[in-house]
Amino acid sequence: MCLIAFAWKAHPRWRLLLLGNRDEAHARPAAPLAHWDEAPDVMAGRDLEAGGTWMGVSADGRAGVVTNVRDPGASKAGASRGFLVADYLRGTASADACAHALHVGSVDFRPFNLLLFDAGQAFYLGNHPHRRLQPVTPGVHGLSNADFNTPWPKTRALEERLQAWLQHDVSDDFEPLFTALADDARWPDDVLPDTGVGVALERELSAAFIRGERYGTRASTVIAVDHQGGGCIIERSFGPAGEPYGQRRLDFT
Repeated sequence: MCLIAFAWKAHPRWRLLLLGNRDEAHARPAAPLAHWDEAPDVMAGRDLEAGGTWMGVSADGRAGVVTNVRDPGASKAGASRGFLVADYLRGTASADACAHALHVGSVDFRPFNLLLFDAGQAFYLGNHPHRRLQPVTPGVHGLSNADFNTPWPKTRALEERLQAWLQHDVSDDFEPLFTALADDARWPDDVLPDTGVGVALERELSAAFIRGERYGTRASTVIAVDHQGGGCIIERSFGPAGEPYGQRRLDFT
């Protein structure tokens, strides 16, 4: 997952609106959005190589999402970060308890940014270049492959489009959010971040939606959780060059 925007306690109907794109190699096997066989209350896609997930929600309205950290010099050792979201959704711990346990825990994960949400609280947790934990304040926030709320152009643009959606009475129409996630326009060189991967790759990765043959956006997902804990998760899947593979929606009450 490489691009996220969310609104936390900023809408009269939705406690959480979470939208994001997962960017990954197209050859990496994955299962689309579904109830998990061994944990039917979990609703998420699944990374079939490691077994975790990038973004999902549980039947009680808890949600989680993880991104990697773009740093070519970072260690590739450690446990798969997809387990962070999967274990949270399969469990019963609050966002507070889970975030603090991970913050002081001894298990090393590959570099990650993690967001956890429950009925009352939300937390950001990161582990690179050092561990950091902070509560999330109400409002609109964004996250990509840098630190929380780092104003990369595509992150800031997605936040702005979510903010515009919040200002209109369209609480059941998520199509504008998917349109925002589908934006494949690249940003000019003078506003690109320098993450050590070279300007050509920075250009390719600057779009919200990446249309690559070998690597690109694999899924666009919207999660909406109301103030009573019900809602829905909608996922659109894509193949090489952005070929659409279909949409799935799961509702929960």
